[in-house]
Amino acid sequence: MRADRLLSLILLLRHRGRMSAAALARELEVSTRTVLRDIDALSVAGVPVYAERGRTGGFALLPGYTTDLTGLTHDEARALLVAGARTPSPALASAMRKVVAALPDAQRDTATRAAGRVVQRPERMLNDRASDDGGVLRTVQEAVFSARRVRLLYAARDEEPRWRTVDPLGLVDAGGQWYLLGTRDGADRTYRLSRAGAAEVLDEPAATAGDVDVAALWEARRTRFREGLATLPVRIRIPAARRGALPSNLPVDAEERDGHHLVLDVRFGDRDHAMGVLWSLSPDAEVLSPPDLRRALAERARATARPYDRP
Repeated sequence: MRADRLLSLILLLRHRGRMSAAALARELEVSTRTVLRDIDALSVAGVPVYAERGRTGGFALLPGYTTDLTGLTHDEARALLVAGARTPSPALASAMRKVVAALPDAQRDTATRAAGRVVQRPERMLNDRASDDGGVLRTVQEAVFSARRVRLLYAARDEEPRWRTVDPLGLVDAGGQWYLLGTRDGADRTYRLSRAGAAEVLDEPAATAGDVDVAALWEARRTRFREGLATLPVRIRIPAARRGALPSNLPVDAEERDGHHLVLDVRFGDRDHAMGVLWSLSPDAEVLSPPDLRRALAERARATARPYDRP
């Protein structure tokens, strides 16, 4: 175990640069005293690790020091890095540090950026649902990681399939579905890969920025999409303490205080959407308008209570 920890310590310093003893201890899940003993052992063994004093000091390796991890090509290392990028595991984190250290300096940043182009649930692996998709997911992955354009045979809702050339930005696994975030002719586009019948990577470089926060981009696009669907305005009165119980993605057009309550102008997708959300907040949420939604909720409440009125 100590040999593996010493290797992890070297790789941490090589990948991240100067680190304090406390930061190394947290990363390696050992005590600060153990880190100091390991640093001494590395120095005795000839590893050029040195201490920098001062408030922002720490331990670092001499510039140019490298470790040798053989047996991995650049593509293999990048694939491993991407596959493990979102899976929380101390063992995998240690393996990823070794993968990063195996890459030449010129390629390390590229591989690290590629890992950041995937957003998925932590319990899922990148290819855990690769099945009868005709290889679309794998092809789109290749385009995302290599920053090249991709052609999709895509069928939008109520449309016939047609080819579209996309500049990929990232991949998102949301609710068991894969989505490609990209641009087409400079406009933002989001594609659900289950609607793509085929895909091919082009030799043209993608017109994308160097650094992309895919998670933030996904949240922004999802919010815009849901706001576009929210067309039913509803005014509700709710205790201020229950404000956080409203779904965070509901567009709120106006909000005013009324004693211990709030009066909110909220937009829902349709009447069924409003009924479901507001019924779950009963009896705290009161609909002030529209009248037909208020009547529908009142009737539902009476129907729910009716069996309990019998002897």
